[in-house]
Amino acid sequence: MIFTLTALVVLLGIAIGSFVNALVFRANDNEAITGRSKCRACLTPIAAKDLIPVISFFLLKRKCRKCTSVIEWQYSIVELSMGVLFGLLFARSLYGVGFPEFVMGKDWLALFIRDALMVTFLLIIFIYDLRWRVILDRFSIPAIIIALIMNVALGADVVDLLAGGIVIAGFFALQFFLSSGRWIGGGDIRMGALMGALLGLKVGLVALFLSYIFGAIGGILLILSKRGNLQSHVPFGTFLAVGTLVAMLFGENILNWYIGLL
Repeated sequence: MIFTLTALVVLLGIAIGSFVNALVFRANDNEAITGRSKCRACLTPIAAKDLIPVISFFLLKRKCRKCTSVIEWQYSIVELSMGVLFGLLFARSLYGVGFPEFVMGKDWLALFIRDALMVTFLLIIFIYDLRWRVILDRFSIPAIIIALIMNVALGADVVDLLAGGIVIAGFFALQFFLSSGRWIGGGDIRMGALMGALLGLKVGLVALFLSYIFGAIGGILLILSKRGNLQSHVPFGTFLAVGTLVAMLFGENILNWYIGLL
């Protein structure tokens, strides 16, 4: 029974990953999310049989059936990644592993729903900032609201959540105004508010620290691969999304480990 439920959750994640792909491309093209999917090259509507997540990608051999243009790997990677993440989040909630301190065991399903929604938003932010170097308010602001509502419903201290959002967003706002927007973008400020609303102050700071570590590693890899230099712009929102995800799953354990070293 548990295996069947987990398999269904993984399939749900894959389907949502397909939706995420459609959403980010349509958002960038200023298209409505409703309406039939089309090939991004020839604009031919895609038949239902060619819209099966992952499977259609490989059956079509990465090519549009109409114009044979190459289909990006992003589609299947995002779908599979979301399926894996949903499966891991479901197992985590089901077995009570790494719960936030304010979540009771009986609320495992509500925690999974919160985590699934947040992972969806974080993946959208990750992809969009990676491709187009911007964090859209249409994604970050709803995520902030949902994180606050669901955390409070689960028993989190609203003062801690608001303090986390104000402190982390304020940290980015200070950098934004000191540099006149050269160091970071306004979207990073809203991302800071999301980190606080989702994780609270202490774990939110863990996420912030992790994000800078991941960003530094990413920058070094860009330089070593000769795809960038010290002046290259790094899409920091992608690393904020990754840091937030890792802290959401392991932040309290990391914090307790660090305190134990002191």
